[in-house]
Amino acid sequence: MSAAPISYRELSATLGRLQVGINASDLHGSLTGYLCAGGTTTAEEWIDALGFDLDAARDDEVFAQLYRLCRGQLDDAELGFEPLLPGDEVALATRAEALVDWCRGFLGGVGLAGSGRLGDGMSADAREIVQDFGNIAASSFSYGGGEEDEAALAEVLEFVRVGVLLLHAELDPGPTARLPAAATSRRLH
Repeated sequence: MSAAPISYRELSATLGRLQVGINASDLHGSLTGYLCAGGTTTAEEWIDALGFDLDAARDDEVFAQLYRLCRGQLDDAELGFEPLLPGDEVALATRAEALVDWCRGFLGGVGLAGSGRLGDGMSADAREIVQDFGNIAASSFSYGGGEEDEAALAEVLEFVRVGVLLLHAELDPGPTARLPAAATSRRLH
């Protein structure tokens, strides 16, 4: 994958400095949901749509990196997608809450994509995944921090990761369909 990596910590610091009312997990979830459901936008259009008062070109680059990371992971043939969440050095309860925020953002992003395939147009499995993401988004986890709790969070995280890839495969028409009409309608004679 060619996307420059961006860390949860770097994105959180940028969002905090900009004093916007969204956290890193929620923003990544929202972008992922939008792209996963076939939303079409360029990195520049997405950054403009955020409406953030960006201070410098470096802010612009942080959000461009996030977009490239997300798009690259979703299109990765190696299925390398990972939700952008705090690392294992962060308390379990904080990581669990970040996953809840990520799922909320994801569902909002799917809705923003306005895919005509949502709801009844989706397979039963896809509808169940979306419903499960809704259940996660509405959850309030309470973890003691033991190994069993770590394993439970890892299991939920893997479910989310695989669910995103399955939804993306079903809802996103693919890179060719995302190209402007002029780029896909070449004459062959």
